[in-house]
Amino acid sequence: RPEDRSSVIAAEIPVFLNVRFVPEICESDLRTDCGTGRTGKTIILSVMEDPMRRVGILGGTFDPVHNGHLLLGEQAYREYGLDEIWFMPSGHPPHKKSRLVTQGKEREDMVKLAIASVSYFVYSDFELKREGNTYTAQTLTLLREAYPQHEFYFIIGADSLYEIEQWYHPELVIKQAVLLAAARPYEKEHPNFEKQVKYLQEKFDARIGVIRFEEMDVSSRQIRKAVALGQSIKDLVPGPVAGYIRIHGLYREAFDD
Repeated sequence: RPEDRSSVIAAEIPVFLNVRFVPEICESDLRTDCGTGRTGKTIILSVMEDPMRRVGILGGTFDPVHNGHLLLGEQAYREYGLDEIWFMPSGHPPHKKSRLVTQGKEREDMVKLAIASVSYFVYSDFELKREGNTYTAQTLTLLREAYPQHEFYFIIGADSLYEIEQWYHPELVIKQAVLLAAARPYEKEHPNFEKQVKYLQEKFDARIGVIRFEEMDVSSRQIRKAVALGQSIKDLVPGPVAGYIRIHGLYREAFDD
């Protein structure tokens, strides 16, 4: 395993190669041929040099990544004995169409800066390099194809646990990964957290673990607003991320989201 695990997962090409075909996934459904024959891409893998790992997936727009994301990843890593946490910025999330999302390269840079000092935090461009809208069901399908030896744990907040049935093919999300849910405040009217967990377990045979997470008073939206207003964000993001935002002039325009 390379000493610097902040490198891009997809770029690793080991000595002993196993060539696999990853089929294309349709947006309309999860057929693998999309009606046009066997399409997709060939990727190079190595099961021999990439042994089974318990991998936490922490996704999001990370616009920008902040201390709350890092704390959540750390807590999931420790509570569930995971080997790595893959920070996976989204490419074109369909639920973010109401506002302009910062360019992928800049979000990528900020995530890499934020996790550089933690050996078990790993950057992954698995979603960012895909074209079109990115859906969790598709991402997990492709991850299971590309890394069949790994066990994936999908890290979510309480809001996602309550809203997951509104997602694209929620049954496939639940089938392909253990859900690790942070029990944190949720603004909308909702059933008891434990009841929601039991409901999903009974309906989908879901595997759900609860992360004991102390909510931080921080959000990416709050950070964007603070920067636009000229306020300090030094306590909200890692120092290198704050420096990157300043140097590249991010979020300075009038706050309107």
